[in-house]
Amino acid sequence: MTTTPLLSRRREKPVDKTLLTIMILLLMLGLLTLFSATYYKAQDGGDPLSEVKKQLFGAAVGAAAMAVTMRIPYRFWERRRVVMGGVIVSAVLLVLVAIPGIGRSINGSRRWLSLGPLSFQPGELAKYATVLFMAMTLTVRGRKIEKLFSGILPVLIVPGIMFLLILEQPNLSTAGTIIIVSVLMVMLAGAKWRHMLLLGTGGLAVGAYYAWSAEYRRERLLSFTDPFAKMSDEGYQLSQSLIAFGSGGLFGMGLGQGRQKYAYLPYPESDFIFAIVGEDFGLAGCLAVILLFVAFLIAGMRVAMHCEDRFGCLLSAGIIGMISVQAFINMGVVVGILPTTGLPLPFFSAGGTSLSITMAAVGIVLNISRSCTYNLG
Repeated sequence: MTTTPLLSRRREKPVDKTLLTIMILLLMLGLLTLFSATYYKAQDGGDPLSEVKKQLFGAAVGAAAMAVTMRIPYRFWERRRVVMGGVIVSAVLLVLVAIPGIGRSINGSRRWLSLGPLSFQPGELAKYATVLFMAMTLTVRGRKIEKLFSGILPVLIVPGIMFLLILEQPNLSTAGTIIIVSVLMVMLAGAKWRHMLLLGTGGLAVGAYYAWSAEYRRERLLSFTDPFAKMSDEGYQLSQSLIAFGSGGLFGMGLGQGRQKYAYLPYPESDFIFAIVGEDFGLAGCLAVILLFVAFLIAGMRVAMHCEDRFGCLLSAGIIGMISVQAFINMGVVVGILPTTGLPLPFFSAGGTSLSITMAAVGIVLNISRSCTYNLG
């Protein structure tokens, strides 16, 4: 009996260069925007490149991780011990981050674990561990997924547990993204539309109840409908974001020329970095970023559609879906068409460990692309 080596040494098909190129372009634009959003710190005697250096380090680690995941045969990720190991480690880390004194709290949210000078959000790892679990489980279940109680609901137990653990931080945006992508994967696996409609209705009801059950969440939910009416409170951040887009106009004020980052717009380097794109590069720059994410989604889904087996199809669709859903939710929040949430923009927002994990996940999709039936050249 022969086994496939973990890192194959034989000559392999090339990876999807289109997907790789789009990711590199997003990463380069992200670094440029991050520099624009943070270089003003030099006025206080700080290093104008401090955030960019951290991001470059994260990108370097991500590139190394991606080089490895690109070579590991993607069927390795289908092994039960690998999948369950990822799920268990993610769940343990999410429990640890909720413990006072262990988890690091910032602005009332306990989402971070510190490892010396580095910190990371276990929720980032939990997202892709859930995608792995869903891809493996949906592959094993096959046509059983056409049944609601014995097919769909058991599959959603692990995403549900991750949702509840992340909700305790609290981090509704990341928790919700996990559920959204999990449901989309169930749909791609062949679930019936009436079952999906029932789950969607139930999910919206639970989400509405949660959003309305606490005053601060209720205020945040209502503030995005008229942020300028609540500019002194919950609507302040969104109001400043919209001012940034208005100042940018069609072609922007120029790289680094935007003013909102100067103590007006909170967190210009993370959750609201897309507003910096709007102010510096205008509508044209925003459309370019949106089109790149759309192209990333299309290229990734092309890999999923042409993969030779069900597991690879679901895994690549889940990874690309996770990144794309997060990107479009972030941009929707920043332009005011969705309620304000703390969700970073992939490849743009500051966060070296998050970037590294995302790039490693893209490496898995690139490995899957080696088995595709379309011409990669």
